[in-house]
Amino acid sequence: MHKKVALPFVLASGLLVSAPFAQAASTLVFCSEGSPAGFDAAQYTTGTEFDAAAETMFNRLSQFERGGTAVVPGLATSWDVSPDGLTYTFHLREGVKFHTTEYFKPTRNFNADDVLFTFERMLNKDHPFRKAYPTEFPYFTDMGMDTNITKVEKVDDKTVKFTLAAVDAAFIQNLAMSFADIHSAEYADKLLKEGKASDINQKPIGTGPFVFKRYQKDAQIRYIGNKDYWKPEDVKIDNLIFSIVTDASVRMQKLKANECQITLNPRPADLESLKKDPNLLLPEQAGFNDGYIAYNVTHKPLEQLKVRQALDMAVNKKAIIDAVYQSAGQLAVNGMPPTQWSYDDTIKDPAFDPEKAKALLKEAGVAEGTEFTLWAMPVQRPYNPNAKLMAEMLQADWAKIGIKAKIVSYEWGEYMKRAKGGEHDIMLIGWSGDNGDPDNWLGTLYGCDAVDGNNFSKWCDKDYDKLIQAAKRTTDQAKRTELYKQAQQILKAQVPITPIAHSTVYQPMRKSVKDFKISPFALNSFYGVSVEK
Repeated sequence: MHKKVALPFVLASGLLVSAPFAQAASTLVFCSEGSPAGFDAAQYTTGTEFDAAAETMFNRLSQFERGGTAVVPGLATSWDVSPDGLTYTFHLREGVKFHTTEYFKPTRNFNADDVLFTFERMLNKDHPFRKAYPTEFPYFTDMGMDTNITKVEKVDDKTVKFTLAAVDAAFIQNLAMSFADIHSAEYADKLLKEGKASDINQKPIGTGPFVFKRYQKDAQIRYIGNKDYWKPEDVKIDNLIFSIVTDASVRMQKLKANECQITLNPRPADLESLKKDPNLLLPEQAGFNDGYIAYNVTHKPLEQLKVRQALDMAVNKKAIIDAVYQSAGQLAVNGMPPTQWSYDDTIKDPAFDPEKAKALLKEAGVAEGTEFTLWAMPVQRPYNPNAKLMAEMLQADWAKIGIKAKIVSYEWGEYMKRAKGGEHDIMLIGWSGDNGDPDNWLGTLYGCDAVDGNNFSKWCDKDYDKLIQAAKRTTDQAKRTELYKQAQQILKAQVPITPIAHSTVYQPMRKSVKDFKISPFALNSFYGVSVEK
């Protein structure tokens, strides 16, 4: 199960989003929480970029049903799988048009060449476009797709065949994720000839329900509805505006003033006020997420298990959940949420025991007053509504066992970039599931393939990795479950992370918003959505 179809966003002319736009016909303003680093979703791993690009301007071969985890046809109307599970043949949708903008006018419809460009760029480091615009594709490599896809072939203009080295039980779900947005090969050729390959990340061209118009960092993104969209009933908004507001309390004020019609990530302290507002709706859903602490095992003395165990058992999780999540958090003990199939409910947390933690640190030769950097996210996420407060509470917890935590933060894009480079000692991070498959947690977050990507602990355990790789290579769910349970036991015993909480997701919106669906994958999609005047 995966992410949803690409979503549209709309624009108007004018600069700041405020009440006049909020009242304009067919305009929806979304108060978002951060500035995307770019619009080429394959380069990124966070919802900020996925919302701004994949959920608005792009489609994928397979997509997720709106508000659900079931996979439905996207730019492929159907696909065939060979009996050995190693060959996937996709039959492409006819008549799909790429966006026409002031910077690109397509001369042909979507076809197999676009699929080949999209995947060959990720597969081949010597691809001409990738050499002109060097970048990495963390999701693609974190899941081992760069080594498992051995060939992508054009059978004819409307048929593409993928050949795999080994069975991947979640292949179709994976292709519905944001990193697999289909790009225009014709546009890429134009950029290459002009020496402007990097524009693929700043001036996007997709096939999705909304067309890019303008981006002002830290202010807004503007889109217009795609009048040529292949599924016209999904385009009900003429103008879609992302108003970028990093402060959660300001987002709620704007929502109440009708300066935006929908927002995200309310602070737990704001929930009661939002519920009482007669003009608002506050639907909620159990979160398919996990907020956790990641210990960088490449930094001394965190490579020692006893040190990680000490830090883990000194965390007062109950106090953190009460203060940070309030009524919207549930204790996490595992590396994925209990709503994920194959979750091992026999796993338990060690007791909260600062005295034992002190003893373990002493055994490990860690002197009192040793300092670690503790990175705290600058943005709210469904899995962590207040990273700064959580960091301060951890700082106090660890001070009691003689550890100094120096709290560090950066702008969100920089935070992620530096963390993937391994600059942190300890960091607060988390995950909202992308496709409903256990590999999206146990492989993408903690596997050896992900050490340079989403595996922020930089932890690579060969026994663990053998289990998750074996689980991925069979389609028998009972066998996969058993393998994943064994892997979870190793993950818990080796303590590369301390799980903190799974949080309930609340979606504040005006009552004028119709047919918005909460995504199980923490995405914000506006195709199929309308706004009453």
